[in-house]
Amino acid sequence: MSAYTTLYETPGPRGVRRNRVLTGVVALALLAVAAFVYVRFDAKDQWAAEKWTPLLRADVWATFILPGLAGTLSAAVVGVVLAGLFGLVFATARLSEHTWVRVPAAVVVEFFRSVPLLLLIFFAFFGSYVLIGVNISAFAAVVFGLTLYNGSVIAEIVRAGVLSLPKGQREAAYAVGMRKGQVMRLVLLPQALKAMMPALVSQFVVLLKDSALGLIVGYDELVDRGLNGIAANFSNVIPAAILIAAIFIVINMALDRLAQRLGARARTA
Repeated sequence: MSAYTTLYETPGPRGVRRNRVLTGVVALALLAVAAFVYVRFDAKDQWAAEKWTPLLRADVWATFILPGLAGTLSAAVVGVVLAGLFGLVFATARLSEHTWVRVPAAVVVEFFRSVPLLLLIFFAFFGSYVLIGVNISAFAAVVFGLTLYNGSVIAEIVRAGVLSLPKGQREAAYAVGMRKGQVMRLVLLPQALKAMMPALVSQFVVLLKDSALGLIVGYDELVDRGLNGIAANFSNVIPAAILIAAIFIVINMALDRLAQRLGARARTA
Protein backbone atom coordinates (compact mmCIF):
# COMPACT_ATOMS: atom_id res chain seq x y z
CA MET A 1 0.00 0.00 0.00
CA SER A 2 1.23 3.49 -0.79
CA ALA A 3 2.63 5.54 2.08
CA TYR A 4 0.70 8.54 0.85
CA THR A 5 -2.83 9.61 1.76
CA THR A 6 -4.99 12.10 -0.03
CA LEU A 7 -3.76 15.14 1.87
CA TYR A 8 -0.34 14.38 3.32
CA GLU A 9 2.52 11.94 3.47
CA THR A 10 2.17 9.35 6.21
CA PRO A 11 4.82 10.20 8.87
CA GLY A 12 7.59 7.76 9.74
CA PRO A 13 8.63 6.69 13.26
CA ARG A 14 10.39 9.99 13.98
CA GLY A 15 7.42 11.95 12.69
CA VAL A 16 5.04 9.89 14.81
CA ARG A 17 7.10 10.60 17.94
CA ARG A 18 7.23 14.31 17.10
CA ASN A 19 3.46 14.43 16.53
CA ARG A 20 2.83 12.70 19.86
CA VAL A 21 5.02 15.20 21.68
CA LEU A 22 3.29 18.12 19.98
CA THR A 23 -0.11 16.61 20.77
CA GLY A 24 0.85 16.31 24.43
CA VAL A 25 2.11 19.91 24.56
CA VAL A 26 -1.05 21.24 22.93
CA ALA A 27 -3.24 19.14 25.24
CA LEU A 28 -1.45 20.51 28.30
CA ALA A 29 -1.80 24.05 26.99
CA LEU A 30 -5.53 23.56 26.44
CA LEU A 31 -5.93 22.10 29.92
CA ALA A 32 -4.11 25.10 31.36
CA VAL A 33 -6.41 27.49 29.50
CA ALA A 34 -9.47 25.52 30.63
CA ALA A 35 -8.26 25.60 34.25
CA PHE A 36 -7.63 29.36 34.05
CA VAL A 37 -11.11 29.97 32.62
CA TYR A 38 -12.71 27.76 35.28
CA VAL A 39 -10.91 29.52 38.12
CA ARG A 40 -11.71 33.01 36.84
CA PHE A 41 -15.37 32.15 36.26
CA ASP A 42 -15.55 30.58 39.70
CA ALA A 43 -14.14 33.75 41.24
CA LYS A 44 -17.01 35.67 39.63
CA ASP A 45 -19.62 33.10 40.75
CA GLN A 46 -20.38 32.06 37.18
CA TRP A 47 -20.72 28.41 38.25
CA ALA A 48 -23.25 29.23 40.96
CA ALA A 49 -26.36 27.05 40.83
CA GLU A 50 -28.74 30.01 40.62
CA LYS A 51 -27.20 31.01 37.30
CA TRP A 52 -27.53 27.56 35.73
CA THR A 53 -30.82 26.37 37.22
CA PRO A 54 -32.98 28.60 34.95
CA LEU A 55 -31.49 26.87 31.90
CA LEU A 56 -33.08 23.61 33.07
CA ARG A 57 -36.59 25.02 33.39
CA ALA A 58 -39.18 24.01 30.80
CA ASP A 59 -40.73 27.47 30.68
CA VAL A 60 -37.36 29.03 29.83
CA TRP A 61 -36.91 26.62 26.94
CA ALA A 62 -40.48 27.17 25.75
CA THR A 63 -40.23 30.97 25.98
CA PHE A 64 -36.69 31.67 24.82
CA ILE A 65 -34.62 28.78 23.49
CA LEU A 66 -37.04 26.77 21.36
CA PRO A 67 -38.62 29.81 19.61
CA GLY A 68 -35.13 31.18 18.95
CA LEU A 69 -33.95 27.82 17.63
CA ALA A 70 -37.01 27.64 15.36
CA GLY A 71 -36.21 31.09 14.00
CA THR A 72 -32.58 30.17 13.35
CA LEU A 73 -33.46 26.90 11.62
CA SER A 74 -36.22 28.53 9.55
CA ALA A 75 -33.90 31.19 8.19
CA ALA A 76 -31.11 28.65 7.68
CA VAL A 77 -33.27 26.12 5.80
CA VAL A 78 -34.79 28.71 3.48
CA GLY A 79 -31.37 30.31 3.04
CA VAL A 80 -29.73 26.98 2.18
CA VAL A 81 -32.35 26.19 -0.47
CA LEU A 82 -32.26 29.64 -2.08
CA ALA A 83 -28.49 30.01 -1.81
CA GLY A 84 -28.05 26.57 -3.37
CA LEU A 85 -30.30 27.48 -6.30
CA PHE A 86 -28.56 30.84 -6.67
CA GLY A 87 -25.17 29.15 -6.63
CA LEU A 88 -26.10 26.55 -9.24
CA VAL A 89 -27.61 29.13 -11.60
CA PHE A 90 -24.72 31.57 -11.37
CA ALA A 91 -22.04 28.87 -11.44
CA THR A 92 -23.57 27.62 -14.68
CA ALA A 93 -23.76 31.15 -16.01
CA ARG A 94 -20.11 31.82 -15.17
CA LEU A 95 -19.14 28.69 -17.07
CA SER A 96 -21.07 29.75 -20.15
CA GLU A 97 -19.22 30.21 -23.43
CA HIS A 98 -21.28 33.34 -24.14
CA THR A 99 -19.65 36.54 -22.91
CA TRP A 100 -22.96 38.33 -22.48
CA VAL A 101 -23.95 35.65 -19.94
CA ARG A 102 -20.58 34.98 -18.30
CA VAL A 103 -19.51 38.57 -17.59
CA PRO A 104 -22.72 39.83 -15.89
CA ALA A 105 -22.84 36.65 -13.82
CA ALA A 106 -19.24 37.21 -12.73
CA VAL A 107 -20.02 40.81 -11.76
CA VAL A 108 -23.00 39.73 -9.65
CA VAL A 109 -21.09 36.96 -7.91
CA GLU A 110 -18.01 39.05 -7.17
CA PHE A 111 -20.14 41.97 -5.94
CA PHE A 112 -22.15 39.97 -3.43
CA ARG A 113 -19.07 38.04 -2.30
CA SER A 114 -17.36 41.34 -1.50
CA VAL A 115 -20.18 43.10 0.35
CA PRO A 116 -20.38 42.20 4.07
CA LEU A 117 -23.42 40.13 4.92
CA LEU A 118 -24.46 42.58 7.63
CA LEU A 119 -24.72 45.38 5.07
CA LEU A 120 -26.89 43.21 2.83
CA ILE A 121 -29.27 42.54 5.72
CA PHE A 122 -29.34 46.24 6.63
CA PHE A 123 -29.94 47.25 3.02
CA ALA A 124 -32.78 44.78 2.59
CA PHE A 125 -34.48 45.73 5.86
CA PHE A 126 -34.11 49.52 5.76
CA GLY A 127 -33.88 50.09 2.01
CA SER A 128 -36.85 48.00 0.92
CA TYR A 129 -39.32 50.83 1.49
CA VAL A 130 -37.27 53.24 -0.62
CA LEU A 131 -37.01 50.76 -3.48
CA ILE A 132 -40.39 49.04 -3.54
CA GLY A 133 -42.49 51.06 -1.11
CA VAL A 134 -42.90 48.14 1.31
CA ASN A 135 -41.12 47.38 4.57
CA ILE A 136 -40.11 43.73 4.37
CA SER A 137 -39.97 41.55 7.47
CA ALA A 138 -36.83 40.86 9.45
CA PHE A 139 -37.04 37.23 8.31
CA ALA A 140 -37.10 38.25 4.64
CA ALA A 141 -34.16 40.61 5.17
CA VAL A 142 -32.08 37.89 6.82
CA VAL A 143 -32.91 35.35 4.10
CA PHE A 144 -32.11 37.95 1.43
CA GLY A 145 -28.65 38.54 2.84
CA LEU A 146 -27.94 34.85 3.45
CA THR A 147 -29.04 33.94 -0.06
CA LEU A 148 -26.99 36.50 -1.96
CA TYR A 149 -23.81 36.27 0.08
CA ASN A 150 -23.64 32.51 0.57
CA GLY A 151 -25.11 31.84 -2.87
CA SER A 152 -22.23 33.76 -4.42
CA VAL A 153 -19.70 31.71 -2.46
CA ILE A 154 -21.47 28.48 -3.43
CA ALA A 155 -21.38 29.57 -7.08
CA GLU A 156 -17.60 29.80 -6.87
CA ILE A 157 -17.37 26.44 -5.10
CA VAL A 158 -19.44 24.73 -7.79
CA ARG A 159 -17.57 26.48 -10.60
CA ALA A 160 -14.25 25.37 -9.14
CA GLY A 161 -15.59 21.83 -8.86
CA VAL A 162 -16.61 21.75 -12.51
CA LEU A 163 -13.29 23.20 -13.67
CA SER A 164 -11.40 20.61 -11.61
CA LEU A 165 -12.92 17.73 -13.59
CA PRO A 166 -10.82 16.12 -16.34
CA LYS A 167 -11.51 17.57 -19.78
CA GLY A 168 -12.14 14.06 -21.01
CA GLN A 169 -15.49 14.04 -19.18
CA ARG A 170 -16.78 16.91 -21.29
CA GLU A 171 -15.26 15.56 -24.51
CA ALA A 172 -16.73 12.09 -23.97
CA ALA A 173 -20.17 13.58 -23.38
CA TYR A 174 -19.95 15.59 -26.61
CA ALA A 175 -18.73 12.48 -28.42
CA VAL A 176 -21.93 10.59 -27.61
CA GLY A 177 -24.05 13.45 -28.96
CA MET A 178 -24.98 15.41 -25.84
CA ARG A 179 -25.74 19.11 -26.11
CA LYS A 180 -24.06 21.74 -23.93
CA GLY A 181 -26.93 21.91 -21.49
CA GLN A 182 -27.07 18.14 -21.15
CA VAL A 183 -23.31 17.92 -20.60
CA MET A 184 -23.50 20.43 -17.76
CA ARG A 185 -26.67 19.05 -16.19
CA LEU A 186 -26.09 15.31 -16.55
CA VAL A 187 -22.30 14.91 -16.50
CA LEU A 188 -20.38 17.83 -15.02
CA LEU A 189 -22.60 19.19 -12.24
CA PRO A 190 -23.31 15.81 -10.56
CA GLN A 191 -19.60 14.99 -10.41
CA ALA A 192 -18.68 18.49 -9.25
CA LEU A 193 -21.27 18.40 -6.46
CA LYS A 194 -19.92 15.08 -5.21
CA ALA A 195 -16.36 16.41 -5.21
CA MET A 196 -17.34 19.68 -3.55
CA MET A 197 -19.68 18.20 -0.93
CA PRO A 198 -17.36 18.92 2.06
CA ALA A 199 -16.89 22.52 0.94
CA LEU A 200 -20.62 22.95 0.34
CA VAL A 201 -21.53 21.62 3.77
CA SER A 202 -18.91 23.89 5.34
CA GLN A 203 -20.58 26.84 3.63
CA PHE A 204 -23.99 25.71 4.88
CA VAL A 205 -22.56 25.65 8.40
CA VAL A 206 -21.34 29.21 7.86
CA LEU A 207 -24.82 30.16 6.65
CA LEU A 208 -26.38 28.67 9.77
CA LYS A 209 -24.07 30.66 12.03
CA ASP A 210 -24.51 33.82 9.96
CA SER A 211 -28.24 33.73 10.68
CA ALA A 212 -27.30 35.07 14.13
CA LEU A 213 -26.73 38.47 12.47
CA GLY A 214 -30.51 38.73 12.25
CA LEU A 215 -30.54 40.07 15.81
CA ILE A 216 -29.33 43.40 14.38
CA VAL A 217 -32.70 43.93 12.67
CA GLY A 218 -34.74 42.40 15.47
CA TYR A 219 -35.19 38.93 14.03
CA ASP A 220 -36.11 36.35 16.66
CA GLU A 221 -33.31 33.84 16.37
CA LEU A 222 -31.35 31.73 18.82
CA VAL A 223 -28.74 34.28 19.91
CA ASP A 224 -31.30 37.04 20.40
CA ARG A 225 -33.93 34.98 22.20
CA GLY A 226 -31.72 32.42 23.85
CA LEU A 227 -28.87 34.68 24.93
CA ASN A 228 -30.22 38.21 25.28
CA GLY A 229 -33.64 37.08 26.46
CA ILE A 230 -32.39 34.73 29.15
CA ALA A 231 -29.61 37.06 30.32
CA ALA A 232 -32.02 39.98 30.60
CA ASN A 233 -34.33 37.98 32.87
CA PHE A 234 -31.86 35.97 34.94
CA SER A 235 -28.57 37.95 34.75
CA ASN A 236 -26.63 34.88 33.59
CA VAL A 237 -24.92 35.95 30.38
CA ILE A 238 -22.03 33.46 30.56
CA PRO A 239 -24.13 30.33 31.25
CA ALA A 240 -26.63 31.35 28.58
CA ALA A 241 -23.82 31.95 26.08
CA ILE A 242 -22.30 28.54 26.85
CA LEU A 243 -25.67 26.85 26.31
CA ILE A 244 -26.31 28.62 22.99
CA ALA A 245 -22.79 27.79 21.81
CA ALA A 246 -23.37 24.14 22.73
CA ILE A 247 -26.60 24.07 20.71
CA PHE A 248 -24.82 25.49 17.66
CA ILE A 249 -22.02 22.94 18.07
CA VAL A 250 -24.50 20.05 18.19
CA ILE A 251 -26.30 21.27 15.06
CA ASN A 252 -23.06 21.79 13.16
CA MET A 253 -21.76 18.36 14.18
CA ALA A 254 -25.01 16.85 12.90
CA LEU A 255 -24.51 18.63 9.58
CA ASP A 256 -20.95 17.33 9.40
CA ARG A 257 -22.13 13.77 10.07
CA LEU A 258 -24.76 14.16 7.36
CA ALA A 259 -22.08 15.34 4.94
CA GLN A 260 -19.96 12.30 5.74
CA ARG A 261 -22.86 9.97 5.04
CA LEU A 262 -23.72 11.73 1.79
CA GLY A 263 -20.08 11.60 0.73
CA ALA A 264 -19.83 7.87 1.53
CA ARG A 265 -23.04 7.17 -0.35
CA ALA A 266 -21.83 9.18 -3.35
CA ARG A 267 -18.56 7.26 -3.45
CA THR A 268 -20.33 3.90 -3.41
CA ALA A 269 -23.01 4.90 -5.91
